[in-house]
Amino acid sequence: MAEDRDDDTPLFEAPPIAEQERMCEAMLFASATPLTVAEMAARMPRGCDPAEALMHLRRRYAGRGVHLVRVGDAWAMRTAPDLGFLMQEERVETRKLSRAAIETLAIIAYHQPITRAEIEEIRGVSVSRGTVDQLLDLDWIRFGRRKMTPGRPVTFVVTQEFLDHFGLESARDLPGLKELRAAGLLESRPAPGPGAENRDNDEQEEGAAPGQSELFED
Repeated sequence: MAEDRDDDTPLFEAPPIAEQERMCEAMLFASATPLTVAEMAARMPRGCDPAEALMHLRRRYAGRGVHLVRVGDAWAMRTAPDLGFLMQEERVETRKLSRAAIETLAIIAYHQPITRAEIEEIRGVSVSRGTVDQLLDLDWIRFGRRKMTPGRPVTFVVTQEFLDHFGLESARDLPGLKELRAAGLLESRPAPGPGAENRDNDEQEEGAAPGQSELFED
């Protein structure tokens, strides 16, 4: 016959907070993408509090060569910004976007959630399907909720991958011209001549697009 329990010790006792920190640390270092609190909690023993463990972990890494940073609603380990120059030889060359894609991305980031028609109204030119598909393929934008207007058009919003690429916690802190040029996504080019057609294609968009400086004002 099993002995009666004569104390209040829970059947499933959570590991000490220091051990929970180690668990979160291990998962974040091993993950190729940022992890949410819910994702970490699902892998940890019952009773663990990854949110509290992350706060302790973030303080422990403050001032070190690697920081614990928040990316949207997820967390990731990142090299300290002032030590980024040490990684320059290991960086992968970033694919440059067309001028149309750059401006469309900026409009979505600043005005999300936004419909295609609203993007075209701001830009003053049509948005080609290829431009939107390029941003979707890069996982920098995604479909949002449908707008409660006639026809219920779909909206676009930026993704966690977009925030992670620019080191942002949220879309409220958007990149300016300097950040885009440093990432290789924007180059200074002369504006198109007066005879340029009002179409959204890569040939026209190699010039400065209408409203570009206003969208990315430093």
